[in-house]
Amino acid sequence: MKIKVGTRGSKLALAQTNSVIASLQKIVPGLEAEVDVIKTKGDVLADVSLLQIGGQGVFVKEIEEALLSGAIDLAVHSMKDVPGEVPEGLAFPAILKREDMRDVLVSRGNIKFEFLPKGAKIGTGSLRRGAQIKSFMPDVDIVPLRGNIDTRLKKIETENLTGVILAAAGMKRLGYAGRISQFLPPEIMLPAVGQGALGLQARQGDTALIELCAKLNDSVTAAEVGAERAYLRALGGGCRLPIAAYGLIEKGRLSLEGFLAAPDGSDYVRDKVWGEPGEAEALGNELAEIILEKGGRRLLELMC
Repeated sequence: MKIKVGTRGSKLALAQTNSVIASLQKIVPGLEAEVDVIKTKGDVLADVSLLQIGGQGVFVKEIEEALLSGAIDLAVHSMKDVPGEVPEGLAFPAILKREDMRDVLVSRGNIKFEFLPKGAKIGTGSLRRGAQIKSFMPDVDIVPLRGNIDTRLKKIETENLTGVILAAAGMKRLGYAGRISQFLPPEIMLPAVGQGALGLQARQGDTALIELCAKLNDSVTAAEVGAERAYLRALGGGCRLPIAAYGLIEKGRLSLEGFLAAPDGSDYVRDKVWGEPGEAEALGNELAEIILEKGGRRLLELMC
């Protein structure tokens, strides 16, 4: 079997893709895999805020188009970048075992989140992160930040920032765990939908490839991320409001916690539901309805 694998060109994306290829080659020795680096809108417009260029989907659209056209056979995505709706003709045969889903603080002098001074300059390009920080600490100054992990880390010095917020999974996958000042628990920072999980996307008709990829699927992560994505879709995943969700299977039960906020964090709704792992889709829909009833609908009407 010979396949062409599409991915973004960042150091992190390439590391993730090469890891997936190595896993596939353990199943099929001799599998030939060519990596095709695809520049997405989010990569090309690296200095423009994600909100201005379309929010969700800016890191996957061109890769999905390459899949549909037959230019590539397989795509490796960070699931947090994938919109709630998947184009017709494409499927996710595998969601890989999740890495750490938390966000982390990297700060000058290793200062911890709870000791950030008034007026601290915290860099992030994420509305979700900014809103949750502001909901705890209204006096913190959120500095818009784009670029890969190395670029954002450098900006602590070049932009004179107190610190930056990044995903734990990316820091660990690049071997940067030693630079983390603090892991932020979900009580403080609920993650993005799908954060820490990789997904393999293929054309629905490519049966042999889908069967191969399915061997890498982690059923626990798939259910957790499935619930989160159902929640995102039910809220109208294209909305440009801070949305967060975290699904977790413990002792055979699936919990799902969700968050929806105004961009400045001044108004937000957060709640949690429990159910069976096989009810992931229904659980996401149930949580979305609760969030909407408790004030989310008003936020959506004002902002979307």
